[in-house]
Amino acid sequence: MLDAAVEHFAQRGFHASSLARIAKEVGVTQGGLLHHFRSKEDLLVSVLGRSEEHDVEQFFAAEFDSAADCFLRLIDLVAYNSRRPGRTRMFNVLVGESSETGHPAHAFFTRRYDMIVTRLADTLRAAVGTGELGPDTDCAATAQEVLAVMDGHQIQWALAPDSVDMAQRLRTYLDRLYRSLSTTGARLPSKPLPD
Repeated sequence: MLDAAVEHFAQRGFHASSLARIAKEVGVTQGGLLHHFRSKEDLLVSVLGRSEEHDVEQFFAAEFDSAADCFLRLIDLVAYNSRRPGRTRMFNVLVGESSETGHPAHAFFTRRYDMIVTRLADTLRAAVGTGELGPDTDCAATAQEVLAVMDGHQIQWALAPDSVDMAQRLRTYLDRLYRSLSTTGARLPSKPLPD
């Protein structure tokens, strides 16, 4: 049910998606779907929550060893997102829709962005403290910028997946950023991009 909902939300957004169509696709009645999810809003929150739990478990459960480690894990996440187009398209559609404060995913995405920016900024501050990054690094602004670049590459990829290698583009950007922030001007460590 959740997988079918992802595709519907990705193709139609939240408002134009229909519980009846989702239920029909998975071979249950709308009442059967509502037995598991109280409403379309509840289904949306469940889809987003499951996706978030998976991403946190796979990429962010362990603490980052350094700013370089953090950047490399972000590249791994983006490479993974390129292999799950339905979820990635859904994310793009719902982020845009949820800028409206009355949208059922508004609180989810607001909390998610706050959490990610805080985690990235804290990691960058720790890297400043160890001397990995320069003392003049604006950690909060850099965290926001990294997230904006990731999302921007994801939108470009969603529009033309065969012409945008978002993991490679993010790696190029993060390598350039890391060199500019690093106290030694070092590049990101070499690591093959996941297939």
